[in-house]
Amino acid sequence: MKFTGIRAVTFDVGGTLITPWPSVGDIYAEVAKQHGYANVSPEALNKQFRLAWKRKEGFTHRREQWQALVNETFAGSLTTPPSDEFFADLYDYFGRAGAWRVFDDVLPALKELRGHGFKLAVLSNWDERLRPLLSELGLIGFFDGFAISMEVGQPKPGKAIFEFAASQLGVPPRRILHVGDTMEEDVNGARAAGFSALLIDRKAGAAGGNEVIRSLGQVLPLLEKQL
Repeated sequence: MKFTGIRAVTFDVGGTLITPWPSVGDIYAEVAKQHGYANVSPEALNKQFRLAWKRKEGFTHRREQWQALVNETFAGSLTTPPSDEFFADLYDYFGRAGAWRVFDDVLPALKELRGHGFKLAVLSNWDERLRPLLSELGLIGFFDGFAISMEVGQPKPGKAIFEFAASQLGVPPRRILHVGDTMEEDVNGARAAGFSALLIDRKAGAAGGNEVIRSLGQVLPLLEKQL
């Protein structure tokens, strides 16, 4: 696997740089508990959330879409939809650092890439909460550009969000490597826009494949030969 002429790297956020902590289900259950629902199972909520996430269509991260997804996640666990009681608190909570964990390989990789002169950008399907969240997590200063689907008006894998990232960086698509944790949105979307791409799967093991990395620490070595 070789990448030549790369001058910038873009990163997906959720699942690539950060992950809900301890889990979506744990956070949902904790907020529900604060509102008087003490016996909601985090495991059941995690299962329901995964199913709801897979079924979503045309999801553009609008607040009302999140509300519908949260209601679907809690279906069967509560008699009253959370949108009627605590969705606002849940939505706000996920905009704060306490709901997330930065993967251990992120800061070293970002520091190394910046130190070697690469431009960096966020390229993520997210909403108005992302910039404040990245600031609170201490990550925002690493990035030269931000292509956020809610701001751009089109999510990945659409071409427009990748083109927007390239324009912000001032780098042609063929000189940009995108790193993300989904094949369709990140890898296929990036390639269709003329970017190079890597899939990160921290659980892939040795059989991950030539274009799958298990750590962001693997990015710079793939680029160093051209420096």
